[in-house]
Amino acid sequence: MRTAGVIGGGAWGTALAQICARAGLGVTLWAREPEVVAEINDAHANSLFLPGVALDPGIVAVTGPEALGAADMILAVAPAQHLRSSLVAFAPYAADGVPVLLCAKGIESPSLKLMTQVLAETLPGARPAVLSGPSFAGEVARGLPTAVTLAASDVRLAEALARRIAGPAFRPYVSGDMIGAEAGGAVKNVLAIACGIVEGRGLGRSAHAALITRGFAELTRFAVALGGHAETVAGLCGLGDLVLTCSSHQSRNMSVGLALGRGESLQAALAGKSSVAEGVASAPAVRALAARLGVETPICDAVSAILAGEIAVDPAIAGLLARPLKAEG
Repeated sequence: MRTAGVIGGGAWGTALAQICARAGLGVTLWAREPEVVAEINDAHANSLFLPGVALDPGIVAVTGPEALGAADMILAVAPAQHLRSSLVAFAPYAADGVPVLLCAKGIESPSLKLMTQVLAETLPGARPAVLSGPSFAGEVARGLPTAVTLAASDVRLAEALARRIAGPAFRPYVSGDMIGAEAGGAVKNVLAIACGIVEGRGLGRSAHAALITRGFAELTRFAVALGGHAETVAGLCGLGDLVLTCSSHQSRNMSVGLALGRGESLQAALAGKSSVAEGVASAPAVRALAARLGVETPICDAVSAILAGEIAVDPAIAGLLARPLKAEG
């Protein structure tokens, strides 16, 4: 693998393009915003989505998917709710058998499908893999130490991709459990909104720690019901990502929760954000899919209800605290 095509010119797509360039790959990045493409090519920067980061001059940005057809590997970094349309647009140019590393975290709404399922329907000849873990785009792009999970059912493919994109400060750990990796990434975004609400409401660090712990129990039940493994989500793509996203105001999802906890509307919480808070779209999908699977996810359900305007923050918190006492598990 000598070349990489990146679908998506947002913060995470740009950061991963930087990772690939540092690893010695020729990188072509497809962004939909002409101004982003122009700035990456002319100034080696993406001030809209990743301000203050000097990009590798070898990254070439394009406004259409055609140029990605010759790439030896594809990183699909479009937001979860836009991944299908991006892959459909790329499909006429995709080589049969090309490895596609899925980097979006979420569940498609209203289909309730994981990103691997979306890929199978749009590019059935592709070789799927999943990249997930605790990784803020700005830190990754600046070369700060980061460890992630890289999962594929074909472990040899996962190993090959990991070797090709690894660097001195970017360490992928290989897994064969794509479902677990996907589930962890999707649910942690919803839980991050909940943690933001707790902090915005001033409920204290004890409540914050309890929510992360009980939220992780929900995440694990959900992943296992989908067919993933508990040990997978106990690693970087589950627990690791949850701890990061629920502990920093850099998290787009946690910042939405902070605003809601302080009494702002969802519209106000989302106003002025150039990047997508995946948990907002994934919350109702997690709620619906968990119900279909018969899995209890009370925290995720409460977040979905708050976002939908079905219940206010304080009654939702009271409802969680009033649940029947039971054994921990």
